[in-house]
Amino acid sequence: MLTVTRFRLTLLAVTLALTACSKSPAPGGGQSGGGFGGPSGSPPAVITGAMETRPFGVVIEAVGTALAKESVEITSKSTNTITAIRFIEGQRVAAGAVLVEFDRAQTAAALAEAEANLIESRNQFNRGRDLSVTQALSKAQLDQLETAVKTGEARVSAAKARLADTVIRAPFAGRTGFRRVSLGGLVNPGSVITTLDDTSIIKLEFSVSQTYLNDLKPGLAVEAVAEGLGERVFSGKISAIDSRIDPVTRSVTVRAELPNANGDIKPGLFMKVSVRGAEKPTLMIPEEALVPEQGRTYVFVVEGGEAKRREVDVGGREPGSVAITSGLTGNETLVVEGMQRIRDGVRVTATARP
Repeated sequence: MLTVTRFRLTLLAVTLALTACSKSPAPGGGQSGGGFGGPSGSPPAVITGAMETRPFGVVIEAVGTALAKESVEITSKSTNTITAIRFIEGQRVAAGAVLVEFDRAQTAAALAEAEANLIESRNQFNRGRDLSVTQALSKAQLDQLETAVKTGEARVSAAKARLADTVIRAPFAGRTGFRRVSLGGLVNPGSVITTLDDTSIIKLEFSVSQTYLNDLKPGLAVEAVAEGLGERVFSGKISAIDSRIDPVTRSVTVRAELPNANGDIKPGLFMKVSVRGAEKPTLMIPEEALVPEQGRTYVFVVEGGEAKRREVDVGGREPGSVAITSGLTGNETLVVEGMQRIRDGVRVTATARP
């Protein structure tokens, strides 16, 4: 009997202990689970900031190749022997300056012969014209004499052209390249004598994705830098945009012109290009409002006391601000601080940033 009584007392003590534990408050005194909310279950506090619509141009970055304003290989039109070289490698020459002279003895003799034949043809034509007045010479014969005169004039013109080709002149002002011939050397048609480049203005060509096509137009400012030229920034403007888009790369070729009076930029130089696109009214928001997630970008806005998540498209950036191309109208109340404490649909306490 005593043993049964002790067992009942022990069971009663265990039951009372379990009951007391079930009524004990949870550690910390807060709500269990979730991780969102303020102290004692109050709505989390967030800070809201302003957004504005103002002119903005997206910054486009690309790489390009420097080209001379004008560039040509100086070649010979005929087979001839060089009798004089009038330029120095790397020399700056004016338009029309003599670069090379060829042997002109044969061409000068051919010109003299053609001019003599022309004089004889004209004399015969003049005599025939006098005879035709008295009908001593038929009209057909007179036409033949006139044709001979025209043929002689053509031969003289051709001989003069060949004589002119014995002197090669610079087609434009520029800087000569390496000399590839020697005095007394025999050159053939198409043989390269030297190169001539006008680098007073550099044409910089680069490719831009078709997504920026509406942001490009002639006259936009361009800045370019190149390795080997230090930290120098070369400024210029877009001069032309190609009329076609590459069907493989889906990009368009853009050409800019950079002043290069000192000749620091060499043709063929690889350059990094930065272009500020055409400015247009754009919605700009504080950069800290963005919430990136799995390759997408979101922001939170406050509507009716609740946080609402919105997916947005970013069109460009500048220090402290980002351009929004879709997802916002500009009339929302934007959350800029406290996004880590909220989720879509949760009630919040919003305070405007001072």
